[in-house]
Amino acid sequence: MEFQHELIIPDEGMPFKFFLFEGASGNYMREKHWHTSIEIFAVLEGCLSFYLNEEEHPLRAGELIIINSNEIHSIDAPKRNRTVVLQIPLRQFEDYYTAQRFIRFSVGGEGREADPLWNLIKRMYDSYIEKKNGYEFQVRSFFYEALYLLVTVYRENEVQEKEIRHSRHLDTLSKITTYMREHYQEELKLSEVAAVFGYSAEYLSRMFHKYTKVNFKTYLQDIRMAYAYRDLMNTDATISQIAIEHGFSTNRSFTREFQKRYGILPSQARGKRNEENENVKKLP
Repeated sequence: MEFQHELIIPDEGMPFKFFLFEGASGNYMREKHWHTSIEIFAVLEGCLSFYLNEEEHPLRAGELIIINSNEIHSIDAPKRNRTVVLQIPLRQFEDYYTAQRFIRFSVGGEGREADPLWNLIKRMYDSYIEKKNGYEFQVRSFFYEALYLLVTVYRENEVQEKEIRHSRHLDTLSKITTYMREHYQEELKLSEVAAVFGYSAEYLSRMFHKYTKVNFKTYLQDIRMAYAYRDLMNTDATISQIAIEHGFSTNRSFTREFQKRYGILPSQARGKRNEENENVKKLP
């Protein structure tokens, strides 16, 4: 199976991740991948296509698509577009699971601007980028209204057993990666995590290679770096504090890993952030 697992970290202080699609400039292809989170793409401008089980789902402005947990998908964006992405951790729906922690929503892809969920996500995004006084409360209210629509309007009540079986093997790894996200600040070892879930270290190692295309250590570093990067760009904690708080043994090891992944030093990334913030303050 040629697909990768995508690590999703919620935005700081929010129960979701919300951003503009990185393929906005066009000439973009995202290969097959999967993640535990529910994902909604709402196209504001332009067009792009999704592929679910090799079936194409073209989207135009005013339309959306819902990607279910553990659903393998790819994205083709040959032209310019402006698309909002909302990623929702599966645990938000824990009261609505069917067997084997399974919940499924209508794929969508036939929406129009009258679609209530599309309109809600657009309003949520407008508030999110304007950041007016009290916007955090408004954004959260939009988010919980979106959850309400998902479980009352878009939820599929009849889930085929074969779909549950198809999701089960990915769900097993999802539980393990969730555990890793909850304990990433500790000195996690492959053998210890395997023992928690009743597997041998060899079996868990093969599982990571098969379904995430990376080894256990690399995946753990991905988690640590994702949280560290978020704090670097959104807090004033020192680089040394961030390194230690997110599981890196030394400031030096964090800096080395950061530069390898992002091509610049942590101090340079923060300096660029500060410069951008100053430029925003100078706008009329």
